[in-house]
Amino acid sequence: MRFVYPACFYPCEEGGFTVTIPDLPGAVTEGDTLDEAMANAMACACGWILDELDADREAPSPSAIDSIECDEPNGLKSYLFVDLDTFGIVYGKNVRKNVTLPAWLNIRAERAKVNYSEVLREALEKKLFSNKSE
Repeated sequence: MRFVYPACFYPCEEGGFTVTIPDLPGAVTEGDTLDEAMANAMACACGWILDELDADREAPSPSAIDSIECDEPNGLKSYLFVDLDTFGIVYGKNVRKNVTLPAWLNIRAERAKVNYSEVLREALEKKLFSNKSE
């Protein structure tokens, strides 16, 4: 699952940046450089959303960036790309599942070079989150 949330980046007097993600209450992080702040903000957002999903709650819909106001005049608004799939791979949050298929279907899928994990993930996302816009 992927989302694009607006975020506010605030330069700190001592250097670095503090980042808030208004659509994710309490999601605040920082970084010594803008690159580090962006990476930390993506990890923070992924963790926040995964906690919601683990608690059987929906991830909030992202707001339009124009509707977000930074709390301080020197705040910089930017889009934050949140990719739960990549986050899961990097932080070991993936789970292995075995499935049983009819032999004829497996033969056809192998010939077509189907990525079983991708197909299962996409099907589960569609079934579980079908009310979300893609």
